[in-house]
Amino acid sequence: MKATGTPRQGLLGATLGFFVGFAAVALFGPTANKLKDIMQLTPVTVGFLVAMPSLSGSLLRIPFAAWVDTAGGRKPFLTLLGISIAGMLGLTLLIFFLYPNGFTPSLVPLLFLLGILCGAGIATFSVGTAQVSYWHRRSEQGSALGLYAGIGNLAPGLFSFLLPVAISQLGMFGSYLAWLIFLVVGAELYFQLGRNAPYFQLVARGSPPDEARRLAQDQGQEIFPSGNLQASLAASARVSKTWLLVIIYFTTFGGFLAMTAWLPTYWHASFGVETIAAGSLAGLYSILASLVRVGGGRLSDKLGGESVLLAALAVMAVGATLMALSHQFGLSLVAEIMMAAGMGVANAAVFKLVPQAVPQAVGGVSGWVGGLGAFGGFTLPPLLGTIVARQGVDGYGHGFWIFVGLAGLSLLLTYALQRSRSTVAQIRPAVR
Repeated sequence: MKATGTPRQGLLGATLGFFVGFAAVALFGPTANKLKDIMQLTPVTVGFLVAMPSLSGSLLRIPFAAWVDTAGGRKPFLTLLGISIAGMLGLTLLIFFLYPNGFTPSLVPLLFLLGILCGAGIATFSVGTAQVSYWHRRSEQGSALGLYAGIGNLAPGLFSFLLPVAISQLGMFGSYLAWLIFLVVGAELYFQLGRNAPYFQLVARGSPPDEARRLAQDQGQEIFPSGNLQASLAASARVSKTWLLVIIYFTTFGGFLAMTAWLPTYWHASFGVETIAAGSLAGLYSILASLVRVGGGRLSDKLGGESVLLAALAVMAVGATLMALSHQFGLSLVAEIMMAAGMGVANAAVFKLVPQAVPQAVGGVSGWVGGLGAFGGFTLPPLLGTIVARQGVDGYGHGFWIFVGLAGLSLLLTYALQRSRSTVAQIRPAVR
């Protein structure tokens, strides 16, 4: 008995599914200024609105990634995409019947709920991370995960570019209807192309776990699950490195989500940039961070995850400092690019380290790191909005001191991880 598919096909299916679901990061970012004016929203409410997809997109990663350890990736992927489709259908119908005159402050809770449903697609990240990790050898995981996440992460940037343009051509209803169609078609393509790693295919066909493991090893699979969903989460939770990586990923990936959602508002409010141009600047950040993530995975394979992470976090910290101090469009643009480069490479480096933390429960550790780390995408925009509410226009820049502090903390934690690894390497020869 032999499983179907190859690591390349497994990577293709997971990347496609993630790309489709992850676009929800940009669900309200490019349209936040329109909704703010129509509905008379405060900066804090705008912060919560753009962050709502990241709430479900972060928290659902934990159980759904651990589900991969028991069922493979297909069922979790399709479930999350189905929830996202339901949310987008509801949002499209709401716009069709009520936009713009019926969009009053009383609709804010419903918009929050629909944003949460749409954000379920964001949670496909941790599902795909585990799925790709099970497909690939340890020596190839950095490159494979960098490619997976880098291409998938392009979706919010592209939608930040395209949504404002689509609205100018198709209107609000036509634009979100097109997005709904994109989601449905993408889910169908994943259904046709997505493949579980060999072990999960063989178990699903009735092979006993031990036999499935042996046959999957013959096909090149190196990492296997241990225990059920609860055991996977529990095993990874007992490892201290899991929580260090959670905090670092909160800074880099949670920060990436927050920046992608918040930047259209930042550019419009700070420099008077028009909606389409503001979306393009946010798209530039998101796409650049996604592209460098691919290279970051390869660098992490060659140089080690901790070393690459230290350098990337330093670049992020410098960019965030410039962003906080800048009152000039050109300098802020340079700072945005630096933050994109640093955060993109750092995201790849973190997930080079993830399979090493708990190799017997990759889904569990991916869930904790990807889920709680991505929670930054929900918590940071409201904090940025609160600073604006207190300080006025200057608060848009001063809010980036939050990123400076997070980058500094993450540098210290990464150094601790590096020291821990070097200590273990010194002890092992002595034990032998």
